Amino acid sequence: MTDMSTTSTTPKTEWPITLDDVRAARERLSPYLQPTPLREYPQLGELAGSGMRVFAKHENHQPTNSFKIRNGLSFMTSLNDDERRRGVVAASTGNHGQGIAYGGKLLGVKTTICVPAGNNPEKNAAMRALGGTVVEEGRDYDEAVTVMQRLAASEGRVVAHSTNDPRIIAGAGTMTLEILEQDSTLDAIVIAVGGGSQAVGALTVARELAPRLDVYGVQAAGAPAIHDSWHAGKRLTTSRVDTFAEGVATRATYDLTFPALRAGLAGFVTVTDAEIAESLRTILSVTHNLVEGAGAMGFAGLAKLRDRLAGKKVAVIFCGGNIDSGMLQRILAKQV
Repeated sequence: MTDMSTTSTTPKTEWPITLDDVRAARERLSPYLQPTPLREYPQLGELAGSGMRVFAKHENHQPTNSFKIRNGLSFMTSLNDDERRRGVVAASTGNHGQGIAYGGKLLGVKTTICVPAGNNPEKNAAMRALGGTVVEEGRDYDEAVTVMQRLAASEGRVVAHSTNDPRIIAGAGTMTLEILEQDSTLDAIVIAVGGGSQAVGALTVARELAPRLDVYGVQAAGAPAIHDSWHAGKRLTTSRVDTFAEGVATRATYDLTFPALRAGLAGFVTVTDAEIAESLRTILSVTHNLVEGAGAMGFAGLAKLRDRLAGKKVAVIFCGGNIDSGMLQRILAKQV
């Protein structure tokens, strides 16, 4: 773990977006997306223990099977005519890229998605099917970001960063706006953190509309940079990631999300790959819904938060369902 405190200090806590930004994003998304279900699963509550009632937000039912379609469409629908002509480049392990490519197909905008070498082949195929050009280079997401920046400079493309853009975060916030309209009596939301757009979107909405709602973060133990930074009170990076949950496999904090996460999260825990895999198997067995690693992390985190969430109404996010079939087979065979 590398200390960034001498080279990249945490900026003063200024919220990156407002509730009005989230509402504007929802207006832009409304012609294209329908609300996703929020469902209570009593058996998940029983398994979580401590008298919790557990609700799942089914972002795995989105057209791209991930909440990141909100982010991508929020970004793409905000582009002006000149930006649309220039085209868009993004870096992703798949879900953000699918959201950008989906928006590009709807709006007639050329999109290029930079992914790590060896990325989830089924996510790559989905992005290509949506018209995106997929560039495979770099050992992980963070190196794919460098490729994205190089292409943006050489080709004049507009950068669609998966985290560091207010339009992206505002799109993510539409999910929590929807959740509170579906059930305003929730006590807490537990959210997987990769870059933090989903959690900061939730915090933005909650601080204005439901101040009593606690937002908790969960990060993979094999990719703990933001979690460790949050607890240390300073920004840290890691040299590598080691988790099958590629949707949260990041090595650094981000300027637009870390200050808000630091100021707003009620708590932050990590879960191991074995715990994520067990959560995925449980979700599949109980709800008959397929989630990917990141989509299983909210429920996995409940065990670490059991005492704090005892007797509460808690929402977890099935934030994505794009797990590749080979990994799914390993998980179901209890090889993870």
